[in-house]
Amino acid sequence: MRINRRSLIRVVHNTVAERTHADRNLISIYLCGSLLGENYSLGGTVDIDLFFLHADKVEQEREIVRLTDEVHLDIAHHDQADYRDPRRLRLHPWMGHTISEAEIFFDPGHFMDFTQASVRGQFKSPEHVLQRARTQAESARRIWFVYEMEQPEAGPKEINDYLRALRNAANAVASLSGPPLTDRRFLLNYPLRAEAVGRPGLHPGLMGLLGALTVDVETLKDWLPAWELAYNSLSEDLAPPRLRPVRKLYYLRAFEELLQGEQPGSILWPLLRTWTLAVEILHKDSEALDGWRTVLQELGLLGDGFGERIEALDAYLDQVEETIDDWARVQGIL
Repeated sequence: MRINRRSLIRVVHNTVAERTHADRNLISIYLCGSLLGENYSLGGTVDIDLFFLHADKVEQEREIVRLTDEVHLDIAHHDQADYRDPRRLRLHPWMGHTISEAEIFFDPGHFMDFTQASVRGQFKSPEHVLQRARTQAESARRIWFVYEMEQPEAGPKEINDYLRALRNAANAVASLSGPPLTDRRFLLNYPLRAEAVGRPGLHPGLMGLLGALTVDVETLKDWLPAWELAYNSLSEDLAPPRLRPVRKLYYLRAFEELLQGEQPGSILWPLLRTWTLAVEILHKDSEALDGWRTVLQELGLLGDGFGERIEALDAYLDQVEETIDDWARVQGIL
């Protein structure tokens, strides 16, 4: 299969035709994600993000469908009832952008047309941008607060929560100038978003919180076999949709391209996110956890280093909150 936008859009049309013929419960299908832009491929691999809206409650929330080794469908299944409050959706940090920027492929009753028009109304007003950014910053602050109060020992769950706090903090900044950042290009695109609000120093600060400032390319390459071992150790019935076997090449090819680029350290975000999700699911005695622990120790994210990172996270969140407030003042809404 030749991978270009025309061929991928043809896949979308074919998928819509097949699914709507087989399932009369579908009321709308729309496309979102990287395929809507120019840079839809990374490492020669693509996922096609589709949202299926159903008239009734759904049994399967997410579905991964292999098309080729390089291309797969990532289908989210939603109940139309979740879309009946466009004002709430407009303020949602993720769904607001998803719906606002979506390309609709099936909508015979115009349900999604109406919803999208309602979400787009005043979507980019400074007040709404501010609320979406603050929602993410507050989510990050809540995670920090729990760690500050409980001071837990770091394990896979705690590191996953820590990474969620970093994601929310960075996306609070990113949301001031565009949609939230997704995993594969997270660190690749964050510098531009930080610069867009006049705070370029937020990017090296985030890299420091990940322990990435002293990691070289060869070290990153050396970690990939241990990542792959953990990924392969997940059985089909245990693997969540984002870690299904069909998506392994989707990550590996992206890692390879990022390592050859001008920002090789940007591999660290998708590497740590997927790796930590995998080891949290694996049994605590799995040999695949050993490589993860070694890498996290090298990054200073286990043991005493974790407590130090929580303190540093507090200072970083202060900077994020100040950035949001400064942006609001420039917009004349604070």
